[in-house]
Amino acid sequence: MAKAKTNYTCTECGDVSNKWMGQCLACGQWNTLVETIVEAGINRFSTQPQALAQTAPVLSLADIDATDVPRFGTGIEEFDRVLGGGLVTGGVVLIGGDPGIGKSTLLLQALANLSDTKKSLYVSGEESGAQIAMRAKRLNIVASELKFQAEIQLEKILKTLADLKPEVAVIDSIQTVYSDALSSAPGSVAQVRECAAQLTRVAKQNDITIILVGHVTKEGALAGPRVLEHMVDTVLYFEGDTHSSFRLVRAVKNRFGAVNELGVFAMTEKGLKGVSNPSALFLSQHDNAVSGSCVMVTQEGTRPLLVEIQALVDTSHAPNAKRLSVGLEQNRLAMLLAVLHRHAGVAAFDQDVFINAVGGVKITEPAADLAVLLAINSSMRDKPLPRGLVVFGEVGLAGEIRPAPRGQERLREAAKLGFTMAMIPKANAPKQKIEGMKIIAVERIDEAFDKMRELDD
Repeated sequence: MAKAKTNYTCTECGDVSNKWMGQCLACGQWNTLVETIVEAGINRFSTQPQALAQTAPVLSLADIDATDVPRFGTGIEEFDRVLGGGLVTGGVVLIGGDPGIGKSTLLLQALANLSDTKKSLYVSGEESGAQIAMRAKRLNIVASELKFQAEIQLEKILKTLADLKPEVAVIDSIQTVYSDALSSAPGSVAQVRECAAQLTRVAKQNDITIILVGHVTKEGALAGPRVLEHMVDTVLYFEGDTHSSFRLVRAVKNRFGAVNELGVFAMTEKGLKGVSNPSALFLSQHDNAVSGSCVMVTQEGTRPLLVEIQALVDTSHAPNAKRLSVGLEQNRLAMLLAVLHRHAGVAAFDQDVFINAVGGVKITEPAADLAVLLAINSSMRDKPLPRGLVVFGEVGLAGEIRPAPRGQERLREAAKLGFTMAMIPKANAPKQKIEGMKIIAVERIDEAFDKMRELDD
């Protein structure tokens, strides 16, 4: 029997090489080439002669009607917020997360709500109908109109979509689906890419909203080629610790809405419930003021959130001091410590520095810089910051404090939650006074530290 011919496909960009290499020549990523079997046979996409294929008409952009994309809600407010207001007819959503974090539970709840008004289909390749029914019973979900199919063969799933003509369909998960046209195993690069492309084509042609569930790798990225993310309209990620009762759903791509929108859920016995005041999750409750703690206002999409930044600075007993941050970028911490020494005269080269964002939230914006430096200084001096203080602002390498976007919304959110003092960049100073809040506007990091010493006195 002849040996099957193989090649190597990059999981990041989908580039194909005839031999293994440590680095992909197309995208430059390391250790991303995986061995795949070369598929023999006729490409069914090229069976129709090019001369007979229909060509899309060429139109003037001004003649095309610009209409808003129709949306429909899922009945789960936090889920609709992340989606940008609801699901889009004919849109394809990819949702990924760690095993057991709540992807199937959330989608089952959403489909159960939608099945009352829209024809819905749940296709599972990982669980049987009895297991899904038991989960629905445990969650007290009554969805008599929700259709279910346990299937992993792509061609049978496409036939079900053609016969049933659902308006919303969930495929759980895309890594379990395989096509008979390919000989590779389910979950391989070729199978995932081909099955996702076929389902996306069917969704667009028949105005079916399809939600694909994807597995994640050890690094937290979606398993399979990165081209999978480019095929779909929206990519959502589940964040948070599986041992915690809280879950975060973040939009990292959305063709029909804002990216970096964040939905906050609490895992209960009755399923995932939206959290109406998520800022309360990310603020620790201290009976007495503690050193090394600073509250900042971060902007997640269109929503301002208050998050507590904690710092612990301790004398290092090793030749190289430790630098560790959880929820914030570690390289930025090293940069901020250099700014702290150069422009504020506070040296931490012989100190271990640990930074943590409370609640497991990941802060990607630089507006956390000022809060991190104030928390570090508070921990080094072992002196708490004033109660009721909230902070935000980006710190530059020259020691300047740069403005953050949507500063007014951040201040209003902090005032609504009872904070009475705010240290902000001078460029973010409000033109009108915010009732009940004292504003401290600063331009440089040394000025911010001087203001803190004045408040201490």
